[in-house]
Amino acid sequence: MKFLSARFIVVATAIATWQSATAQTTIPLVDIRAVDPTIAVELRYAGANNISGHALYPPGTTALVRPEVAPRLAAAQAFLRRYQYQLKIWDAYRPTSVQLRLWQLTHKTDYIADPGAGPGSMHSWGIAVDATLTDALNNAVNMPSDFDDFTPAAMLHYQGIDPAVRAHLHLLQRAMAGAGFLGQRTEWWHFTVADWQKYLPKKTVKRVAQGFETRWQSKL
Repeated sequence: MKFLSARFIVVATAIATWQSATAQTTIPLVDIRAVDPTIAVELRYAGANNISGHALYPPGTTALVRPEVAPRLAAAQAFLRRYQYQLKIWDAYRPTSVQLRLWQLTHKTDYIADPGAGPGSMHSWGIAVDATLTDALNNAVNMPSDFDDFTPAAMLHYQGIDPAVRAHLHLLQRAMAGAGFLGQRTEWWHFTVADWQKYLPKKTVKRVAQGFETRWQSKL
Protein backbone atom coordinates (compact mmCIF):
# COMPACT_ATOMS: atom_id res chain seq x y z
CA MET A 1 0.00 0.00 0.00
CA LYS A 2 1.37 3.43 -0.90
CA PHE A 3 1.87 5.97 1.83
CA LEU A 4 -0.42 9.00 1.62
CA SER A 5 1.02 12.49 2.13
CA ALA A 6 -0.14 14.31 5.24
CA ARG A 7 0.74 17.67 6.78
CA PHE A 8 0.12 18.60 10.33
CA ILE A 9 1.46 21.41 12.49
CA VAL A 10 1.74 20.81 16.19
CA VAL A 11 0.17 23.78 17.96
CA ALA A 12 0.42 22.50 21.52
CA THR A 13 2.73 19.96 23.08
CA ALA A 14 3.34 18.89 26.62
CA ILE A 15 6.88 17.56 26.55
CA ALA A 16 8.04 15.15 29.17
CA THR A 17 11.32 13.29 29.41
CA TRP A 18 11.73 9.70 30.46
CA GLN A 19 14.85 7.64 30.96
CA SER A 20 15.20 4.72 28.56
CA ALA A 21 17.33 2.05 30.18
CA THR A 22 17.92 0.39 26.84
CA ALA A 23 19.02 3.56 25.13
CA GLN A 24 20.96 4.87 28.13
CA THR A 25 19.86 8.34 27.15
CA THR A 26 16.99 10.72 27.78
CA ILE A 27 14.33 10.91 25.09
CA PRO A 28 11.73 13.66 24.67
CA LEU A 29 8.10 12.55 24.85
CA VAL A 30 4.73 14.22 24.45
CA ASP A 31 1.26 13.29 25.62
CA ILE A 32 -0.66 12.19 22.51
CA ARG A 33 -3.87 13.79 23.77
CA ALA A 34 -2.09 17.11 24.33
CA VAL A 35 -1.48 17.16 20.57
CA ASP A 36 -4.87 15.74 19.54
CA PRO A 37 -7.45 15.38 22.34
CA THR A 38 -9.86 13.57 20.01
CA ILE A 39 -7.70 10.44 19.99
CA ALA A 40 -9.05 7.85 22.42
CA VAL A 41 -6.64 6.22 24.84
CA GLU A 42 -7.11 2.93 26.69
CA LEU A 43 -3.70 1.85 27.92
CA ARG A 44 -4.10 -1.89 28.32
CA TYR A 45 -1.06 -2.22 30.58
CA ALA A 46 -2.64 0.26 32.98
CA GLY A 47 -5.27 -2.37 33.83
CA ALA A 48 -5.67 -6.12 34.05
CA ASN A 49 -6.89 -6.70 30.47
CA ASN A 50 -3.53 -7.78 29.02
CA ILE A 51 -1.30 -10.85 28.81
CA SER A 52 -0.01 -10.37 32.37
CA GLY A 53 -3.47 -10.25 33.94
CA HIS A 54 -2.64 -7.21 36.07
CA ALA A 55 -1.66 -3.55 35.76
CA LEU A 56 1.95 -2.88 34.75
CA TYR A 57 1.64 0.93 34.63
CA PRO A 58 0.95 3.14 37.65
CA PRO A 59 -2.37 5.01 37.94
CA GLY A 60 -2.51 8.15 35.85
CA THR A 61 -0.10 6.96 33.16
CA THR A 62 -0.60 8.87 29.91
CA ALA A 63 0.06 7.76 26.33
CA LEU A 64 3.42 9.23 25.35
CA VAL A 65 5.40 9.23 22.10
CA ARG A 66 8.26 11.23 20.65
CA PRO A 67 7.23 14.74 19.52
CA GLU A 68 7.80 13.74 15.88
CA VAL A 69 5.36 10.83 16.18
CA ALA A 70 2.35 12.60 17.70
CA PRO A 71 1.54 14.67 14.56
CA ARG A 72 1.47 11.47 12.52
CA LEU A 73 -1.13 10.01 14.84
CA ALA A 74 -3.13 13.22 14.50
CA ALA A 75 -2.93 12.85 10.73
CA ALA A 76 -4.19 9.26 10.95
CA GLN A 77 -7.01 10.42 13.19
CA ALA A 78 -8.02 13.16 10.74
CA PHE A 79 -8.14 10.58 7.95
CA LEU A 80 -10.30 8.19 9.98
CA ARG A 81 -12.75 10.87 11.07
CA ARG A 82 -13.58 11.53 7.43
CA TYR A 83 -15.04 8.02 7.40
CA GLN A 84 -16.77 8.34 10.80
CA TYR A 85 -14.16 6.28 12.64
CA GLN A 86 -11.52 7.09 15.22
CA LEU A 87 -8.16 5.92 16.48
CA LYS A 88 -7.79 4.30 19.88
CA ILE A 89 -4.35 3.86 21.45
CA TRP A 90 -3.75 0.66 23.41
CA ASP A 91 -0.08 1.35 24.15
CA ALA A 92 2.56 3.94 23.33
CA TYR A 93 5.85 4.61 25.13
CA ARG A 94 6.67 1.57 27.25
CA PRO A 95 9.40 1.80 29.90
CA THR A 96 12.10 -0.82 29.60
CA SER A 97 11.23 -2.06 33.09
CA VAL A 98 7.75 -2.99 31.84
CA GLN A 99 9.18 -4.53 28.68
CA LEU A 100 11.40 -6.71 30.86
CA ARG A 101 8.41 -7.91 32.89
CA LEU A 102 6.53 -8.81 29.71
CA TRP A 103 9.54 -10.68 28.37
CA GLN A 104 9.92 -12.62 31.61
CA LEU A 105 6.25 -13.58 31.47
CA THR A 106 6.17 -14.77 27.88
CA HIS A 107 9.58 -15.30 26.23
CA LYS A 108 7.63 -15.13 22.95
CA THR A 109 10.24 -13.78 20.55
CA ASP A 110 7.77 -13.28 17.69
CA TYR A 111 5.67 -10.98 19.87
CA ILE A 112 7.65 -9.58 22.80
CA ALA A 113 11.06 -8.03 22.15
CA ASP A 114 13.85 -9.04 24.52
CA PRO A 115 14.89 -5.78 26.23
CA GLY A 116 18.36 -7.20 26.78
CA ALA A 117 18.97 -7.92 23.09
CA GLY A 118 19.77 -5.13 20.64
CA PRO A 119 17.52 -2.10 20.94
CA GLY A 120 14.70 -3.88 22.77
CA SER A 121 11.17 -2.74 21.93
CA MET A 122 10.41 0.16 19.60
CA HIS A 123 7.85 1.18 22.23
CA SER A 124 10.73 1.95 24.59
CA TRP A 125 12.11 4.46 22.09
CA GLY A 126 8.79 6.30 21.83
CA ILE A 127 8.39 5.49 18.12
CA ALA A 128 5.75 2.75 18.17
CA VAL A 129 2.12 2.51 19.19
CA ASP A 130 -0.48 -0.20 19.52
CA ALA A 131 -3.71 1.06 18.00
CA THR A 132 -7.17 -0.06 17.03
CA LEU A 133 -10.30 1.40 15.49
CA THR A 134 -13.55 2.67 17.02
CA ASP A 135 -16.65 4.22 15.54
CA ALA A 136 -17.42 7.94 15.76
CA LEU A 137 -18.89 7.48 19.26
CA ASN A 138 -15.82 5.59 20.49
CA ASN A 139 -17.59 2.24 20.44
CA ALA A 140 -15.48 -0.81 19.65
CA VAL A 141 -15.80 -2.24 16.14
CA ASN A 142 -15.05 -5.77 14.99
CA MET A 143 -11.34 -6.35 14.47
CA PRO A 144 -9.35 -9.56 13.83
CA SER A 145 -8.57 -10.16 17.52
CA ASP A 146 -8.20 -8.52 20.89
CA PHE A 147 -4.97 -6.98 22.16
CA ASP A 148 -2.17 -9.36 23.24
CA ASP A 149 -3.71 -12.21 21.25
CA PHE A 150 -0.66 -14.31 20.43
CA THR A 151 -2.42 -16.51 17.89
CA PRO A 152 -2.61 -16.55 14.08
CA ALA A 153 -5.64 -14.22 14.36
CA ALA A 154 -3.25 -11.42 15.32
CA MET A 155 -1.35 -11.53 12.03
CA LEU A 156 -1.09 -8.31 10.04
CA HIS A 157 -2.74 -9.79 6.98
CA TYR A 158 -6.25 -10.90 7.90
CA GLN A 159 -7.03 -14.49 6.92
CA GLY A 160 -10.64 -14.59 8.07
CA ILE A 161 -13.87 -14.31 6.09
CA ASP A 162 -15.74 -11.53 7.93
CA PRO A 163 -16.04 -8.62 5.46
CA ALA A 164 -16.59 -6.07 8.25
CA VAL A 165 -13.39 -7.11 10.03
CA ARG A 166 -11.48 -6.97 6.77
CA ALA A 167 -12.83 -3.50 5.97
CA HIS A 168 -12.06 -2.15 9.44
CA LEU A 169 -8.51 -3.47 9.41
CA HIS A 170 -7.92 -2.15 5.91
CA LEU A 171 -9.13 1.30 6.93
CA LEU A 172 -6.86 1.35 10.00
CA GLN A 173 -3.91 0.26 7.89
CA ARG A 174 -4.63 2.92 5.25
CA ALA A 175 -4.75 5.59 7.93
CA MET A 176 -1.52 4.52 9.59
CA ALA A 177 0.38 3.91 6.37
CA GLY A 178 -0.70 7.29 5.05
CA ALA A 179 0.59 8.92 8.24
CA GLY A 180 4.00 7.27 7.88
CA PHE A 181 3.86 4.04 9.88
CA LEU A 182 4.87 0.46 9.17
CA GLY A 183 2.96 -2.56 10.41
CA GLN A 184 4.27 -5.64 12.20
CA ARG A 185 3.72 -9.07 10.70
CA THR A 186 2.64 -10.78 13.90
CA GLU A 187 0.50 -8.01 15.47
CA TRP A 188 -2.08 -6.15 13.40
CA TRP A 189 -2.36 -3.47 16.12
CA HIS A 190 1.37 -2.59 16.24
CA PHE A 191 2.74 0.33 14.21
CA THR A 192 6.27 1.77 14.07
CA VAL A 193 7.28 5.00 12.34
CA ALA A 194 8.68 4.32 8.88
CA ASP A 195 11.82 6.38 9.56
CA TRP A 196 12.61 4.57 12.81
CA GLN A 197 16.33 4.60 11.94
CA LYS A 198 16.50 8.30 12.82
CA TYR A 199 15.77 7.64 16.47
CA LEU A 200 18.16 4.78 17.27
CA PRO A 201 21.94 4.88 17.74
CA LYS A 202 23.67 4.24 14.44
CA LYS A 203 25.50 1.20 15.76
CA THR A 204 22.20 -0.63 16.31
CA VAL A 205 20.37 0.35 13.12
CA LYS A 206 21.91 -2.32 10.91
CA ARG A 207 21.10 -5.09 13.38
CA VAL A 208 17.55 -3.83 13.80
CA ALA A 209 17.07 -3.57 10.03
CA GLN A 210 17.73 -7.28 9.74
CA GLY A 211 14.96 -7.90 12.25
CA PHE A 212 12.55 -5.69 10.37
CA GLU A 213 13.20 -7.60 7.16
CA THR A 214 12.46 -10.95 8.79
CA ARG A 215 9.92 -10.21 11.48
CA TRP A 216 8.69 -6.63 11.84
CA GLN A 217 8.51 -4.64 8.66
CA SER A 218 5.51 -4.51 6.38
CA LYS A 219 4.31 -1.73 4.11
CA LEU A 220 0.73 -2.75 4.85
